[in-house]
Amino acid sequence: MIKRMVSAGARAFLVALVIAMPAMMLPGVTVDNAQMVALLALVAAVLTFVEYFSVYPSLLEFRDAPPYNRMRFLALFVTIFVMCLITRGQMFPTTLTELLTRIGGTVGTAMDFPFSPVHLMVLLAHEDAPIEKINLLRTSAGLAYVVSLLALLVFVVFVRLLNWPIRHGAFNFWVNLPLFDPTAGGDILNRLKRDSHVNVVLGFLLPFLIPAILKSATVFAYEIPLTDPQTLIWTMSAWAFLPASLIMRGVALMRIAELIEERRRRAYAQADLHAPA
Repeated sequence: MIKRMVSAGARAFLVALVIAMPAMMLPGVTVDNAQMVALLALVAAVLTFVEYFSVYPSLLEFRDAPPYNRMRFLALFVTIFVMCLITRGQMFPTTLTELLTRIGGTVGTAMDFPFSPVHLMVLLAHEDAPIEKINLLRTSAGLAYVVSLLALLVFVVFVRLLNWPIRHGAFNFWVNLPLFDPTAGGDILNRLKRDSHVNVVLGFLLPFLIPAILKSATVFAYEIPLTDPQTLIWTMSAWAFLPASLIMRGVALMRIAELIEERRRRAYAQADLHAPA
């Protein structure tokens, strides 16, 4: 129990750190903003601690199938941390921030071609926005997208080459998919494959749909203040992280479906082998 408590506490601290990172690293944060961020970080930490300290699952998927959640957290952490450094470097430049800005600018420019997701995010900038803000938007979008793609690629390598999730033992379906009801109707194999396809398709479409939704919001309802550093960081992080997370979930569900199908095939073959002639 002590080990589980320490592990849950460490995860809760890291989750709270990610949420509070922009408010901690960026200057000019108001007291009200800091209090709101602290409350959100506390709530997220408590939920994470309860989830991992509990023996039985509740909400989090693939809790005991590393490195699925670790890859997602690491991608989000790196994205937010790098963008915080670049944004802070606009006001307090250092050698590290200048290097990251140069790398991000190169990546963002390379990915800023017509109809690309990065280009669509850059188009969200206001028409009279200064060139520095547009360059920061392009740099942030390029870096966030690349980090998410790298995390997705690494996870696919784990699945296809390192035999995830059964490399270190059996896969517990109930613990790792607590929200999936196997008795809801229909063949579980078909439902897993259907959900996998839906997640992958949504993951590919969201980088294009999110800019369109944000642009529509600026026209008909509310303009997203991307000139605000914290808003920029969280918008870019969500835009890059959510699609990659959905694709990772789709790949994971398809892998589970393949394992179930393989076990069924072996069971049917064994039953045919022992069937009376």
